[in-house]
Amino acid sequence: MKIEEISKISKALSEPKRVEITLLTSKKKMCANNILEKFDITQPTLSHHMKQLTDCKLMNVKRDGKMCYYSINQNTLNEYIEFLEKMK
Repeated sequence: MKIEEISKISKALSEPKRVEITLLTSKKKMCANNILEKFDITQPTLSHHMKQLTDCKLMNVKRDGKMCYYSINQNTLNEYIEFLEKMK
């Protein structure tokens, strides 16, 4: 994984709500509406957070009609964890 990619992920995860969203979607695929129910934020704010997480490839998005389903990108997460472990 390139340093630029590591930096984008770290920046995305510097926002606490994004960390919470990442934890939430690490267990199962969730639609945007279900994610939104868990937080006291507006739909545009959620969209912004999800864009940050998908742009750094930490989150997968699958569209089904008007619905968007999000899940953690396990490959990207594993590479990020590997990088962090090298810092021990």
